[in-house]
Amino acid sequence: MNSFSEQCLDMARSMLSHNLDSINPDGSLSPIGNETSRSDEPGHVAYALGEYYRATGETTLKGVDLIDLAARTITAQVFTEPAAENGLAYASLGLLAFGPSKERNPVWERLVDETRQRLDKQLLHRSDYDNYWQAFNIAKAVCRFSLGLSKKDETSRLIERMVERIEQTSSTGFLDDTEPGIGGHFNLYGVMSLVFTRSALQLHANSALRERKLPTLRTYAEKYIKMMPDLVRADGLGWAYGKSAGAYGQMHCITLILQGLRDGWIPDDQKNKYYDILRRLFYFFFQTYLDQEHGYLDIRDDERTAFASHTTRMANFDAARYLCQWARLAKTVHMPDGVKVDAARTSGRFVIYDKSNRKEQGLFLYRDAESGLHVQLPLVSSGGNCIADNLPFPHSPGIFDCPNNLYLPVMVPELTFGENVTVPAFYGQKCVVGLGLKNSYYFRYEQPDLINTKEELVKNIGSVKVQWTFTGSKVSAEFAYTVKNQVTLDKFRMAIVIGAPHSKYRQGNSPALGPLGHRCSVLKDDFHANWQETETVTADPAYRTNYGKLHYVQMFVRDHPLVMRPGQVYRLAVSFEPDLTLIES
Repeated sequence: MNSFSEQCLDMARSMLSHNLDSINPDGSLSPIGNETSRSDEPGHVAYALGEYYRATGETTLKGVDLIDLAARTITAQVFTEPAAENGLAYASLGLLAFGPSKERNPVWERLVDETRQRLDKQLLHRSDYDNYWQAFNIAKAVCRFSLGLSKKDETSRLIERMVERIEQTSSTGFLDDTEPGIGGHFNLYGVMSLVFTRSALQLHANSALRERKLPTLRTYAEKYIKMMPDLVRADGLGWAYGKSAGAYGQMHCITLILQGLRDGWIPDDQKNKYYDILRRLFYFFFQTYLDQEHGYLDIRDDERTAFASHTTRMANFDAARYLCQWARLAKTVHMPDGVKVDAARTSGRFVIYDKSNRKEQGLFLYRDAESGLHVQLPLVSSGGNCIADNLPFPHSPGIFDCPNNLYLPVMVPELTFGENVTVPAFYGQKCVVGLGLKNSYYFRYEQPDLINTKEELVKNIGSVKVQWTFTGSKVSAEFAYTVKNQVTLDKFRMAIVIGAPHSKYRQGNSPALGPLGHRCSVLKDDFHANWQETETVTADPAYRTNYGKLHYVQMFVRDHPLVMRPGQVYRLAVSFEPDLTLIES
């Protein structure tokens, strides 16, 4: 596995060397193109430099003094106004990575007294969070104690507080990235928070405390680790729904699995399976996001985009940091170069994130071994900011795509009643998964009350029952609406989008749509909608995904009122038989 470790370090060197000149004399960063720099970017840089130092022991790169750069970026982060707690947490771990105490830390020696005092004061400040930001409080506590700035260690208490919040918001122990809305914003940040907390513990000066808290982290990390065999697609695509998917959907998952292998959280008889998953995740990351000619990460261009608040500069330094961590972890794990695993079988599984009388949420994962169709269907909150990435349809980049950072009712009906725009999303009740006829899998749920795109339950209008059925590569969906009182439906619509793989950053064995497209059929339509003219959106920069460009959008619309009467069931049933092919490399 040393070859993998060396490959990671070579990539990290290349990324850092391409981005070090963006660090200004005051420690701030110059953005790429028309992007806007983030207030926490200096902290991300400091952490990347710290991990590079841990992995190599080198204090210079391309003749540049990394100790000086780290001191400048940490200083910039400390004096950022208003203070960015997330950036400060990254900067804290970056500082700690250069040495376990003030007396043996070359970066601390470069910091002036004013910076040290301000850092000490900011590390002491605590905000109370019930989402992934709690991981940043843990990192700050680790740094403050380990550097000797405090004799009181708050790390254990803060980890327990994070765990308490997880238990309060999830019946099964998944992290709810709590934001405005109905609750249950389960996304990639659950993986990120556990990875970040584990990395912080590794830098803790008290190894005994680290060993005491690892079983606590294991309890929750294992839940995500056990998802990976059903989550990761044959071509290596990892987390593919919600905010921050894309490059981070690969990086966070790779790190979590490597940490799990290092800590013994994966049983010996399962290791070969996870070695294979790691290989596929990394290869997809390497082929899809790395500019192999120049050696840097490319997450945003004319054909694709990324989560709106992520900058290309930050992603490059984060990738360099992760590559350095992978290089170290790979040496510890002793992963073999060639691994044989059994062929994947057709499967359907519902991962329950939360189950209560109020709501049920989770992720349905389906894989068809024969055709290669592999989908992720989330039923989760969107955090009050409804975008297509979180809607409950079968996400499968290259087959069933959706625009990033944009709302569009992709493959789900949108019913408008006055000011309330409703979609069968965000929550469900009576969620059921089972086997149907002809070896099909079905996923059912219902909503006793409709919910609008602001994630507000709309009382006294009606309810909906939803069933998705997967038979081989055929996907069918039925939505059955019932109203409580006579009501007027002002508008009905549903969108179908067709994209294409990236012309440059793509992988040879990734699935894509053939010339026959989705082969969508409307089996039942009590709304009497009509297909609109296909809209070409190739030139519209808003219609991009994490993986490639969207080219066509077709809307199924009823744009005049419909009086819906109680006692009558209004059904929409559609089926898709996508023309599956593989990308030519």
